[in-house]
Amino acid sequence: MSLKVDDDPRMSFSAGFDLRGSEREGTLELVTPLGSTAALLEWSVAGAWLQVAGEPPRQGASLEALVRAATGTDVPVAALFDWLAGRPTTSAGWQVDLSQRAQGRLQALRQQPPAELRLVLDNP
Repeated sequence: MSLKVDDDPRMSFSAGFDLRGSEREGTLELVTPLGSTAALLEWSVAGAWLQVAGEPPRQGASLEALVRAATGTDVPVAALFDWLAGRPTTSAGWQVDLSQRAQGRLQALRQQPPAELRLVLDNP
C-alpha cells in the first residue's frame, strides 16, 4: 500500500497491509518494510480500536477517525472491500482504477485534498 497526499503538509506513506472481514467487522494490519506491525485497526458493531506500535491501544468514535489517525488522511476502508472484489465503488471523492486488477494492482485518486492510493496485491 502506498499513499501520497499533496496537501499542506505533503505526506507519503508506504506499508504492507492485511485486510480481513467486511466493512461491518474486520481488521486492517499495516506492516513496516521490516515486517513488524505499524498499526492494527479492528472494528465491529461494538466500536473501533487502534493499536499503534509503542502506544497504548485506543478506542475511537469511528473506523474512519482511527484510519485517519493511523495514516494521516482519510482512506475509504469500506470501499477497499469492493475494490478488492473488482467493484468500482466511489467513496468520499475517491475514484478507483481497476484496469490492472488482474495484474494485482489498484489505484485510487482523490481530488480534495489531492491524494493517490496504490495497492499491490499478493493474490490478485
